Amino acid sequence: MRLHIPMILAAAALAAIPATASARERLAPEDQLAKLLEGRVAGEPQNCIPLSMARSSQVIDKTAIVYRVGSTLWVNRPEGGASSLDDDDILVTRLSGSQLCSIDAVQLHDRSSNMYSGFVSLGKFVPYRRVKGE
Repeated sequence: MRLHIPMILAAAALAAIPATASARERLAPEDQLAKLLEGRVAGEPQNCIPLSMARSSQVIDKTAIVYRVGSTLWVNRPEGGASSLDDDDILVTRLSGSQLCSIDAVQLHDRSSNMYSGFVSLGKFVPYRRVKGE
């Protein structure tokens, strides 16, 4: 049995080396948002976006929700509850019409337990579009 313990420890140490070497440094939320918006220019803020046309949404921790509608990224910095945003939460949105508007609230649910974890009050939506080549 004593012979197996050093072998197990050596195997565990070898297995940990690639994980440590390949671990990426996580960007700060504002830096993550800036990287996502690279090469794009902000447009005029809007009160509503057509949620039915949104292909995806991305939560930036404690900062913003980014909706992709076509090639446009719509950034919403919630007016209330932004500190509750967690990139591992599921967004639960109930609409009264076909658009998501700045007066709407979005519930947050923990991905692993599906328990309610808070909500955010949306702000205006700022469109970011790619800069066209000259």
